[in-house]
Amino acid sequence: MSTYASGQPDTTAGHAPRPLPTRTSLFVTGDFPRRRWPTVLLGTLGGLLLAYAWNANLVDDQIGFGTADALLGHDAHGTPITGVVSGVLFAFVSGLAGSFTACNIAAFGAVGPLVGQSPSLRHRLLHVAKPLGWVFAGMAPVSAAYGALVGLVGTHMPQFSTAAGKGLTPRALQSMTAFGLIGLVMIVLGLAAVGLVRDPLAGLSRRFPNAPLVLVGAMIGGFLVGRPYPLFRDLFRHAATTHNPVYGAGAFLLQSIGNIAVMAVLFVALAYGTGGRLQRVLASRPARISVVTAAAFLVAGVFTVVYWDVRMLARLGYLWFPPSPWG
Repeated sequence: MSTYASGQPDTTAGHAPRPLPTRTSLFVTGDFPRRRWPTVLLGTLGGLLLAYAWNANLVDDQIGFGTADALLGHDAHGTPITGVVSGVLFAFVSGLAGSFTACNIAAFGAVGPLVGQSPSLRHRLLHVAKPLGWVFAGMAPVSAAYGALVGLVGTHMPQFSTAAGKGLTPRALQSMTAFGLIGLVMIVLGLAAVGLVRDPLAGLSRRFPNAPLVLVGAMIGGFLVGRPYPLFRDLFRHAATTHNPVYGAGAFLLQSIGNIAVMAVLFVALAYGTGGRLQRVLASRPARISVVTAAAFLVAGVFTVVYWDVRMLARLGYLWFPPSPWG
């Protein structure tokens, strides 16, 4: 019997007892599945399929614009932001409208195994609130710092540019760089979750056990650095023209809060709705937690790299990637 598959030492005849699996961080439990490559293969295929099928027009324009228009009561994209108060409201609403991105969903999927199984609703809520709090602790400084930077020098940044052309524009290069790096980090975390590479957070987690959750939050905050979402560009350009770093920091933080609010509510609903059953199912075979965590990170990481880098270069004719029928 494998140590990694069962979490118990191998004491069968002719075999010396093996040590129990060692958790090196929140996302690397040490209980790895017997067959690791199928998890990697399915996660990779899931990311590729999502990158192929993702319809930005449906998600950003129809769902995103429709949600923002309904909440604001006017054309969100076509109506100029007129002041700080309207900008603050616009920041949160546009964040809500852009909640359902593949990266957000997968990032919260990786945190899913942390849902508690306490029979008490109060304890389950506290168990869910704790990881969400650490995610926020990682997201908040990144979002606020970038917003402050935009308030200071935003008119000179690539995201402010409206330049269009047949080649790689500065704004496109910034998006490709930001999302490409975030995607690679997610892929490494996914491979580490099933034990195929060493845990890059092992040393840091020994001193700061919640560091992996803070990293997830930092990556969610980092989405703003590359996001070309039209409503976010409207907020970016308004924050840049105010030359107010305090407003920029607050607006960008609210944008990120709105961006994860729906996922957080669903996450809390999961804790209440399952009554701990999900965690009991995962705990019955500890390797399942590794599989779920790895799959979430691999789907998100592969999607992010392929959609924002490979597919972008394919659109510009630098390489080939199969186009989807819906564009």
